Amino acid sequence: MSYHLILNKFSSFIGIITLSLFIYSISMDVQQHNWYSVWALLPQDVTEQVKKVMNSLRSELGGPEFEPHVTVVGAIRLTEDEAREKLIKACDGLKAYNMTIEKVDNTGRLFLLHKTPEVMETGAHCWSHFGYKGETPYMPHLSILYGDLSEEEKKRAQEKANALDESIKKSFPITRLALYKTDPEDKALESWEKVSEVTLKSD
Repeated sequence: MSYHLILNKFSSFIGIITLSLFIYSISMDVQQHNWYSVWALLPQDVTEQVKKVMNSLRSELGGPEFEPHVTVVGAIRLTEDEAREKLIKACDGLKAYNMTIEKVDNTGRLFLLHKTPEVMETGAHCWSHFGYKGETPYMPHLSILYGDLSEEEKKRAQEKANALDESIKKSFPITRLALYKTDPEDKALESWEKVSEVTLKSD
């Protein structure tokens, strides 16, 4: 067997090994576990209203920027394929529903929502599909500020949020649920991103 023939066969073998390793690395990357959450997305007009409140609070008290939302399922570790599939299956049995803002909580960082049967049932339904077990019972809320605040800052945040509260529509429909990558360790939220979105069935 000539030297060139041996060299060609060896090169082909190395090429196959390299390709196999490349495909394997892609597969491993796809199957990597990350933190995912399910968010209820607000209508566009309510989103803009809430953003104004969030921007005002953040300009005075700091904190990272994030998209207005209501968390339906808290952070849970899954592969992206698993998370996507669970969201699709969960939404298959859901219809669009309404949410109503009740009041600003005593930290000034979120709006508490009325615990109506449809809101609580949607939360329980999604928790079940995702196999999620929260440390506390489901408390529907709309976050408007993230970060650790002193007692004085909480008081200021609450006063400011209450003053701006009138600019927000109190009741609104939820027609979309979205899957977000939400690493709890990323306090700057720079890695947080939307992965997929599902439109709920209307009546």
